[in-house]
Amino acid sequence: MKLSIIAPCKNEEGNVKKLYNRIKDCLKDIKYEVIFIDDGSDDKTLDHLKDLYEEDMVHVKVLSFSRNFKKEAAMLSGLEHASGEYTCIIDSDLQQNPGYLLDMLTFLDKNPEYDEVAMVMQKRNIESKLMSLCKNIFYKLMDSITDVHFEKSASDFRMFRANVRETIISLKEKNRFSKGIFAWVGYKVKYMPYVVEPRTSGKSEFGFVSSTKYALDGIFAFSTQPLKISYICSILTYVAFFTYLIFMFIFSLYNGASAIILIMLFMFATLFLLVGILGSYLARIYSETQNRPNYVIKEKFGFKDKNIL
Repeated sequence: MKLSIIAPCKNEEGNVKKLYNRIKDCLKDIKYEVIFIDDGSDDKTLDHLKDLYEEDMVHVKVLSFSRNFKKEAAMLSGLEHASGEYTCIIDSDLQQNPGYLLDMLTFLDKNPEYDEVAMVMQKRNIESKLMSLCKNIFYKLMDSITDVHFEKSASDFRMFRANVRETIISLKEKNRFSKGIFAWVGYKVKYMPYVVEPRTSGKSEFGFVSSTKYALDGIFAFSTQPLKISYICSILTYVAFFTYLIFMFIFSLYNGASAIILIMLFMFATLFLLVGILGSYLARIYSETQNRPNYVIKEKFGFKDKNIL
């Protein structure tokens, strides 16, 4: 098997067949498999995937989760079931053009010193300026507070050799953040630009709130720097305390009660922030110690092995 393509799906009934057809047209002379992962869709996505499997049992394989376990779990399940010399992850919404598959494959064939090709978002007119600004801030922040390099706008749309796939699978953490994992495992990566295309069907469920939560998950997964905020806050608090003490002696404040209330509100807000940060790390530890599987497979088509958790 030359290439395994992993395509997570969540309510993509209008896109999966189009994606399959475009992949089929692109990879006519290549031995490949497309592993679709139905991540708890509540529309007819799974029905369409079953039709695709019946239509092409040679190239199409399907994993169906018992419920929605999120994209990170879907990508992991695809990696654990892939068998190709190369593995590629691609979204099912057609915003990532399958036409780039040949470019990535050709590059890896001609450049054995490279282990991976990662596609970098070059243009995204459909994205708001606020979202674009937030993403730029996120990449700069992650690059500064972690020990690994985060390439700006690098996506999960990438292709890599079997050794990279096996390394990623070997990381057994439950709270997975793939962008961080891709950066952490290292290897030699070629970054290629790609244009994000508009959706042809359906609606994205990855809005501002989801993006913010995803960014926080990444920060807590790959950096302990937020825990050091307490030291900074303690220093600032002592500075504020002594400044206010001097201010009281010099100017004999007549409205001291109001100032004290403001200081108390500031202190309590800071305290709650620190407790929240600490709680986020404790929640991750709790989740890891539960040792639950990342996903549960309800049905699979095209695989003869037992369910892999």
